[in-house]
Amino acid sequence: MNTPSSNSKVIIVTGASQGIGAQTVEAFLALGHRVVATSRTIAPSTDANLVTVAGDIGDPATARRVIDAAIERFDRIDTLINNAGIFIAKPFTQYTADDYAAITRVNLNGFFHITQLAVEQMLRQRSGHVLSITTSLVDQANHNVPSVLASLTKGGLNAATKSLAIEYAAAGIRANAVSPGVIKSPMHAPETHAALSALHPMGRMGEMSEIVDAILYLDSAAFVTGEILHVDGGQSAGH
Repeated sequence: MNTPSSNSKVIIVTGASQGIGAQTVEAFLALGHRVVATSRTIAPSTDANLVTVAGDIGDPATARRVIDAAIERFDRIDTLINNAGIFIAKPFTQYTADDYAAITRVNLNGFFHITQLAVEQMLRQRSGHVLSITTSLVDQANHNVPSVLASLTKGGLNAATKSLAIEYAAAGIRANAVSPGVIKSPMHAPETHAALSALHPMGRMGEMSEIVDAILYLDSAAFVTGEILHVDGGQSAGH
């Protein structure tokens, strides 16, 4: 167990049971911070510095339980990491009503409900940071990866990030986003790695640790707000 330091923060991470979310939780704990982690399948925690809340982030009741857990256990919220998200790549005309409902529930509703509650608490503290994970496909669409619903939702988060940054700058609340390219994770089978690597000018997929590094940087960068930080091997710049 890591002992919280004198400058320990309270961090909320959504989509925290695997992948980038799980590595983000581990990174903040290793730095001596306290974490509230949530996902549908997250396991109970025995770590005094880690509270887990199982639930559907698209449900307003889950958002309320996560915020309440942070306040009850740690008495504040310093950073919200909106990591939960789903990606469905299909030609636009093949998206179903169920696809639309699923992606907007997680990517938009999941952002809206918990961010609204977190910002209310941050306003009481006169400090805080909201960081969202988006995608570089918003900036550089690719006909090989048809993804209108990702652009609709994650593009909305990019815009909302800038709007939040300006609305709350004077209140001491920052808002930023990390915009990844394709990241090497269990969701991508090894036989797809060569094709996915070719989507990036640098010729490789990103590592989950590189996204976590970007998250940690933005959380520590006190003079940075409204930033969409692309961690994508040059994907957003062009091809």
